Amino acid sequence: MSDSLLAAFALVLVVEGLLPLFAPGLWRESFRRLVELTDGQLRFIGVVSIALGLAGYWLTQSA
Repeated sequence: MSDSLLAAFALVLVVEGLLPLFAPGLWRESFRRLVELTDGQLRFIGVVSIALGLAGYWLTQSA
């Protein structure tokens, strides 16, 4: 289990690094816009991200 978790975190870092590597200007603008969101908007994004992640995990485990 811990090996899978570490592999998942490593893949998240790879995916997160793609945009700053290939499009730093777009990444900077996206980050600037993200900082300007309200707390409620950020919480909504967090809830949606968690729900999508759990759904994806459930789909991979049930297949």
